Amino acid sequence: MRWWDIEPVLELEHELFPEDAWSAGMFWSELAHARGPGATRRYVVAEADDGRIVGYAGLAAAGDLGDVQTIAAARDQWGTGLGARLLTDLLRAASDFECAEVLLEVRVDNTRAQKLYARFGFEPIGFRRGYYQPGNVDALVMRLSDPATSVPADGPVQGETTHG
Repeated sequence: MRWWDIEPVLELEHELFPEDAWSAGMFWSELAHARGPGATRRYVVAEADDGRIVGYAGLAAAGDLGDVQTIAAARDQWGTGLGARLLTDLLRAASDFECAEVLLEVRVDNTRAQKLYARFGFEPIGFRRGYYQPGNVDALVMRLSDPATSVPADGPVQGETTHG
């Protein structure tokens, strides 16, 4: 993800997460840590053939711990495997950052995402009450031990571009 991707990502963010969407400032702050030799973040976007951003994802790394900060796919991409490809990219980055484990929070009412994470080996380890505001929705905390062993060998499908 680059600075020029922020506006189209924000459009998708507000469409998918109207109550608790990230702000432009939050994306700018994350991208500030995604470049250079001391980078601790990996942010990517997925583009359709027509150049439209159809997904995005981000990971933060600190020491040997990775944290999925965000992951989203446009509704017209649900069921296409895009979420799995974005998550694969983040887990490869976690491996590159030498993370021993990866954590994430997911809304308790987002069973689609929970199933995706479980397919990759994430396991529930707790809850964060009222984590998503202003809706006061709980988050399920999930953990993946040894992300390097959870990364499939295949990459993005034809006709889709993913770039950092």
